[in-house]
Amino acid sequence: MLKVIAACGNGMGSSQIIKMKIEKIFRKLGVQVSIHHSSVGEAKTQASNYDVVFCSEALKGNFANAEKNGTKIIGLKNLLSEQEIEEKIKEHVIQK
Repeated sequence: MLKVIAACGNGMGSSQIIKMKIEKIFRKLGVQVSIHHSSVGEAKTQASNYDVVFCSEALKGNFANAEKNGTKIIGLKNLLSEQEIEEKIKEHVIQK
């Protein structure tokens, strides 16, 4: 089971929306995941405990240490785009 965290500035609105969209897409793709959402500050300290971090493109730099430790950091240009999220999951998370 993949461990995923969705992060936004305050850990409320955007990260909750991303979380719901990620859950929907992983379910559609038949992948079991455990998904949490939080603020960037909180996610930054926990990111290395996750397989994948989803955040806005502008926040990716906050997770450089986790990325060095093997966590995949996926920056989104449009947080509301299920198409973008699905494409990035297929490209970066699901290895064929």
